Amino acid sequence: MLYFARGSKNDVITPAEVRAILKDVFDGMGPKKRVLALPPDFTRANSYAGPITEMAYDYFQDRLTDIMPALGTHTPMTDTQISAMFGHTPRSLFRVHDWRNDVVTVGEVPAEYINKVSEGRLNYSWKAQVNRLLLDPSFDLILSIGQVVPHEVIGMANYNKNIFVGVGGAEGINKSHFIGASYGMERIMGRAESPVRDVLEYASQHFISHLPIVYIQTVLSKDDNGTMRLRGLFIGDDFECFQRASDLALETNFIMVDKPVRKCLVWLDPEEFKSTWLGNKAIYRTRMALADDAELIIMAPALREFGEDMTIDRLIRKYGYRGTPATLKAVNENTDLQDNLGAAAHLIHGSSEGRFSITYCPGPEMSKAEIESVGFNYGDLNVILEKYKPGNMHDGWNTTASGEEIYYISNPALGLWAHPDRFSD
Repeated sequence: MLYFARGSKNDVITPAEVRAILKDVFDGMGPKKRVLALPPDFTRANSYAGPITEMAYDYFQDRLTDIMPALGTHTPMTDTQISAMFGHTPRSLFRVHDWRNDVVTVGEVPAEYINKVSEGRLNYSWKAQVNRLLLDPSFDLILSIGQVVPHEVIGMANYNKNIFVGVGGAEGINKSHFIGASYGMERIMGRAESPVRDVLEYASQHFISHLPIVYIQTVLSKDDNGTMRLRGLFIGDDFECFQRASDLALETNFIMVDKPVRKCLVWLDPEEFKSTWLGNKAIYRTRMALADDAELIIMAPALREFGEDMTIDRLIRKYGYRGTPATLKAVNENTDLQDNLGAAAHLIHGSSEGRFSITYCPGPEMSKAEIESVGFNYGDLNVILEKYKPGNMHDGWNTTASGEEIYYISNPALGLWAHPDRFSD
């Protein structure tokens, strides 16, 4: 059922309007005794999910008893991050999702189905796992809140990904990521339907249809002044809500460049990006816009680790971003990767497959030797900042004083870039 749908590429939905919309929708649902909210974590601070969660608390008050940020494999939020993102929402309501331990398997998607949607690439079953808190029968409303935006693993972020990945378990996360990597991220990104989404939709319909989940989906983009604006708000409990949001996100967040980019400069906000696990969005989201032999330069002043999880960080350091053939060979030969297929998928996603160069420019917490050990080129951040002065650049095409043409991206998490040769539909 679709409770509410509004949005267009140029729409601006104000906070007062959002609050009124939520009140009308919640009023229409009837009284609720106990509510659980599942917003994203601080890595999606631009999603508008923070204010929506705060507004939900204002409406339900003590009936909203639990808030569990959908961490997936990310590190738990700090009190400072919670305050910055969720305002006056009480800290006592927040729960930490433990993706390795605190999950329950609610069903298993058969191997035959995985084989079908992956076009014969894989032949394993998939465990649908969720945090055990979701199964508490005293909840009569579960609000899954988040932004729909192009995504490298599943095509379009959010909807039931927020359930089976955001508050999912290790096996479910690992195997779902590997489905996407095996199928090919460039065949998936920007599309609402994908093999990974098919698997999650199967699990939604077969295993959790009884749960009282309502999805609040946002679509955002920057205005001409660089300010984030809420362009769309979609509320519902089925695929239609997600499809409507995806259609607008593709229109709003997809940037088709007029020619292949030969040099791309990407800034990673130090408040948001501290690992290549997240920072490699600079690679995922730009790869379809980059020319063969292009140069991708990633400025990452707060980079301090590769994986946000200790096990994944160790695996990235051990195997590096060596491309699909090398990663698949390593998977076949090593049980540590077989047990962490999400890490293997990430290694595939983070490789240019030798088609373009990747130069990482970290701050003081990551050394040249570490960067080069995983297969990236190393760049001196201070030299790059002085040479290109990204603070003076605007998103898109720029020409330097020396006449060099640069394509600049201030936040790779906000969109997807491509040129027609690599995105035909």
